[in-house]
Amino acid sequence: MHPWAVPAASVTLAGVSAAILDFVHGLMGSPWVYVALLSFAAIDGFFPVVPSESLVITAGVFAANGEPLLPVVIVAAAAGAFAGDHIAYLAGRTAGDRLVTRLKPGSKRRVAYDRAGGVLDDRGGLIIVVCRYIPGARTAITMTAGAVRLPLRSFSFFDGIAAGSWAAYSALIGYLGGAAFEDDPLKGLALGLGVALTITAVVEGVRHVRARSARRAVAECA
Repeated sequence: MHPWAVPAASVTLAGVSAAILDFVHGLMGSPWVYVALLSFAAIDGFFPVVPSESLVITAGVFAANGEPLLPVVIVAAAAGAFAGDHIAYLAGRTAGDRLVTRLKPGSKRRVAYDRAGGVLDDRGGLIIVVCRYIPGARTAITMTAGAVRLPLRSFSFFDGIAAGSWAAYSALIGYLGGAAFEDDPLKGLALGLGVALTITAVVEGVRHVRARSARRAVAECA
């Protein structure tokens, strides 16, 4: 492969994301934008190739100029995220039932499976909320929660917090950026996306450092 070649899959996914952003951008003056935000946020919950953060941030930028309405943007995005996460949870629960029947008691995979269930039982709420802000990780953790049969009531409670805070955070980043650059929405959008990427990078960095520290502690105790 040529050193400057770009994988076809990456090009395709980038094209899909750009097409989705263009489509929703054209709906900003229409009530249908709320349906689009809800739908794409839901799809992103179990099929993480949809740029849901970018869509909500963009809607927040335009909301600074009056349309769409910021509170409705937040509600639509939160409802979509909540629905999509539950689809992933149910998919994981179905797959988990099949997985358990194949895992031999005492095997390494069964021990890892049981350990994942214990971690989610102990700190599931925190993990679900934090992972909602990490693209890709949110789908993995919601499916895992279903696979290890985290009680639906507990999952729904914490996922409601996660989806609502994520929607408000994303929309407000766009809104504040749009208000600061009212005469140039593109600069507001760039600011909002930049802040979102920075926060995501910080969360990823903290998670990496904590994971490395935990591994080091385990190695020292061994």
